[in-house]
Amino acid sequence: MRRLFPVPVRTSADSSAETSAGERETGARALEDRAAEDREWGLDELADAYAYPEPPHGPSGAFLRANMVSSLDGAAHHDGRSKPLSSDADMRIFGVLRGLADAVVVGAETVRLEGYRPARAREAFAERRAALGQAPAPAIAVVSASLDLDFSTPLFTEPLVPTIVITGAAAAAERIERARAAGAEVVFAGAGPSGRVDAATVVTALAEFGHTRLLTEGGPTLLAQFAAAGVLDELCLAVAPLVTAGDAKRIMDGAELREPEQFTLDSVMEEAGFLFTRYRRIYQ
Repeated sequence: MRRLFPVPVRTSADSSAETSAGERETGARALEDRAAEDREWGLDELADAYAYPEPPHGPSGAFLRANMVSSLDGAAHHDGRSKPLSSDADMRIFGVLRGLADAVVVGAETVRLEGYRPARAREAFAERRAALGQAPAPAIAVVSASLDLDFSTPLFTEPLVPTIVITGAAAAAERIERARAAGAEVVFAGAGPSGRVDAATVVTALAEFGHTRLLTEGGPTLLAQFAAAGVLDELCLAVAPLVTAGDAKRIMDGAELREPEQFTLDSVMEEAGFLFTRYRRIYQ
């Protein structure tokens, strides 16, 4: 993996007054070469590169980061799943982003299609998480208006940290009780007559639980709802060197925003033709 942007440059503060101009130029080139070197990054190095801002609070009271993968022609999945678009480097970054998060927010359809399991504790992140007061692993927070979920799956029967289900006002009482009986935390986010879950309330409700470092892995419908609600703070987008054609959804699939939201490029890394981009929202 090599970093394409930003490339670090040596500042005058990094050099003593006695260092010659030639030595400074050589040192700056060495740092740039190190950044551009194609090598495997360690987990600590990746964790530092993707660390949440401190404090991790956007205007919503939390910091919501999305992690998605897309083909060159814009497909968010192939044959219904994102795995065919992924790579070893993509999965390493996937694991690092989970290792940094308080909670992973995901839509019910994605849980079903991708066969979601509980997040696991990883020794590589144990010290970092303990220092921040985080649980050993992130909670999985499933967004479902209907609570049409299989509560007998490992996501509910084997979590290290209780799974959270986030629902609206129309959820059936029987399903709410089944979720609680399975050990899930039930959170209500949306009290309107439509029964829909309110995307902005999802973020504030999780922040009230103490989950302020949030990661969403989609799917496209949920991510579009977060964007429309104005609570998406960062997008980590892996661009795969693949084309799929077909009619797969884009990484966001929902109503058009009234005005496009503006993001700024924070970093770009590359491995085996995959581009790992990171965009941070610009707040007006």
